Amino acid sequence: MNILIKPIITEKATNDSELNNRYTFVVDKRANKLEIKGAIEAAYGVAITAVRTMNYPVQRNTKFTKKGMVTGMKGAYKKAIVQLAEGETIDFYNNL
Repeated sequence: MNILIKPIITEKATNDSELNNRYTFVVDKRANKLEIKGAIEAAYGVAITAVRTMNYPVQRNTKFTKKGMVTGMKGAYKKAIVQLAEGETIDFYNNL
């Protein structure tokens, strides 16, 4: 099972990583906190002190247009925020 899907690089997540040394990832929905911690430590070689997770449900929406009712859906995902140990950093841009 591939636990890490992708890092979240938004303005809010980047600000959180610069100020508080917390990084945000989209992870597999079935992964628990211990598996997430092990996967990030193995992938980036950093020490993690805390893991916070959030489950986001499926978002469905409908619009009434000239062609009738149009429905859309955004899939469910799980987000993990990891707190790194003091002095540790993750560089997402080192292999561009």
